[in-house]
Amino acid sequence: MSLRATARIAALRVHPVKGCRALELDRALLTGTGIQWDREWMFVTEGARFLTQREVPGLARIDARVLDGELRLSCAGHPELRVPIDSGDEQVRVTIWSDTCLARRAAVDTREWLRGITGTAGQLVRAVREHARVSSPTFTGSDRGEVFFADAYALLVASPSSLADLNSRLEQPLPMNRFRPNVVLDGLQAFAEDRVEWLNLPLADGRKVRLKLVKPCTRCIVTTTDQVTGERMGDEPLRTLRGFRWLPALKGVAFGMNAIVVEGAGETLAVGDVFDVTWQRQSATGEAG
Repeated sequence: MSLRATARIAALRVHPVKGCRALELDRALLTGTGIQWDREWMFVTEGARFLTQREVPGLARIDARVLDGELRLSCAGHPELRVPIDSGDEQVRVTIWSDTCLARRAAVDTREWLRGITGTAGQLVRAVREHARVSSPTFTGSDRGEVFFADAYALLVASPSSLADLNSRLEQPLPMNRFRPNVVLDGLQAFAEDRVEWLNLPLADGRKVRLKLVKPCTRCIVTTTDQVTGERMGDEPLRTLRGFRWLPALKGVAFGMNAIVVEGAGETLAVGDVFDVTWQRQSATGEAG
């Protein structure tokens, strides 16, 4: 494989509320924690623990968008819920996996609204910018990565070629939304993203965006969930991925790569932008690059 290549942004997606439906964008502001608004809100239990599609697949039915200073939540057949983005002064300590961090409780009580859609009550909270979580240096190395309510890293990068390879092994092909990426990159061979270390986007006046791909994304039951209806659809793609994408070191099956923002916070990404690709000397899956 050559030491350098290019990859084009084919799609950009944001998930303002963790677990809710993705929005596709033509352009997106990049921040130190990923695409602006991505996983900046989430629902939590009475015990302040995060809720995702793992436990509440019906979250996939909810559209969430930021418009005119409000977070607007909607689901067919239910009243729209509007939450001013700067509302709520009460800070609470919330749990995401083994992390705890401060969040701001929304001034609107969302518990019964969410119960009416999903059968599970949940209170909406917003990240406190000054208390972003730090991604594991085990994978980021000397480069610091920050994240709000995404599982562990600022961005998830995926490739249509990898999806095409996976779909060639499935009885029923799956759409990319099953994997909930932020950045979809065209121009790479199937699963070549495993071997990418840097995505560099040169801009005017010497400015640039630098994204570092740090860890394969191990997949869970969310990939079996229809992202329109919120229904579980069997054991695919997990069963097929286990046959050729099992990573013993991570004890899981992988699809896509987690990334951090090293440079370029405040810049804009757009569909059609072309990154310069720098390969790892050894891939995150342990293969030579």
